[in-house]
Amino acid sequence: METHFANLEGARAALAKERVVEDLRQLARDAEALLQATAHDVSDKAREARERLAQALERAKATCAELEEGMVVRAREAARKADSVIRQHPYESIGLSFAVGLLIGVLLGRR
Repeated sequence: METHFANLEGARAALAKERVVEDLRQLARDAEALLQATAHDVSDKAREARERLAQALERAKATCAELEEGMVVRAREAARKADSVIRQHPYESIGLSFAVGLLIGVLLGRR
């Protein structure tokens, strides 16, 4: 029996990307709040810092959008692959679905 960990590593990578995307979103919200809070400061250093922060914020938003698009594309590919496997092995798919449903029913019936 062979064990492949490629899918496990892929799942970990996807989870890590989701965390990065969420962290980028939170960073963007915090940066926007900081920009609004310091809008009244008109010194040259503050203005320059706000401009750099605004540029970094735009880059972070673009990166976040790219990561989300990549995750959507991979999800579509996975759905197509699953559909293909199900179409190639319809009876096995039905049997597996039945077995999983039966197992869930038995486990829920125990409560």
